[in-house]
Amino acid sequence: MTALKVELLQYTREPQKLIAAAAKLCYSSSGIEGIMEGLTPEKTEDFLERLLALGHESPIEHVCFTFGVEGVSRSLLAQITRHRIASFSVKSQRYVKEGQFEYVVPPEIACEPKAKEIFMQAMAQDQQTYNELADMLASKHYRTLIGQGKTEKQARRIAEKKAIEDARYVLPNACETKMIVTMNARSLQNFFHHRCCERAQWEIRELSIEMLKLVRAVAPTIFKHSGPVCVAAACPEGKMSCGGSKEKKEFFRSL
Repeated sequence: MTALKVELLQYTREPQKLIAAAAKLCYSSSGIEGIMEGLTPEKTEDFLERLLALGHESPIEHVCFTFGVEGVSRSLLAQITRHRIASFSVKSQRYVKEGQFEYVVPPEIACEPKAKEIFMQAMAQDQQTYNELADMLASKHYRTLIGQGKTEKQARRIAEKKAIEDARYVLPNACETKMIVTMNARSLQNFFHHRCCERAQWEIRELSIEMLKLVRAVAPTIFKHSGPVCVAAACPEGKMSCGGSKEKKEFFRSL
């Protein structure tokens, strides 16, 4: 079993000042050389507050944030990559052998002893099946490669790679993965709108909240009103609403 871990690895230097400078260029005759001048922390914050209140979002695309993420499932991977204005680097199951794979246990399963027992048995069986297939296929490919004139070292290396790229098909959605994710601030705002919402799946909601905490610490004005849509406006979910907009406003404003 594994647990979520998120780190903010890198981000654009002085992100809020850069956004204020980009917005300043849109509304003044300032030249490029002097565009950053006079942007004190107080003026930067005031500029950003007015900018966001106007809904002028394009300047925030100039800053990016890069996260390191561990302890998430392949199920989450399928969801987060739907956010296409982003960059992803993900641990490969073709090139990295899952000799003893970690996995994510859903909370509703973890809190029910019998369900957890069944779940963990399934994970152990998947591991056994994966190992058996990987060994069987590696032996087959090794024999073929030796017959083609490869050295023993070459044959073993190529055979294992070819074996695990097929054996991985039996691995479960629960299988843990690691990734590096980069998004610009505007894409992050969209990500938070959708994934911090109570209607989002629990795992990606947990991830999005941790990411929000990290960016708010370094760019508090930009992400002051971030979270599900209901934090700053009316809930758009209609009959699908969780009905807890007031509580959500309080929670996300206090992060």
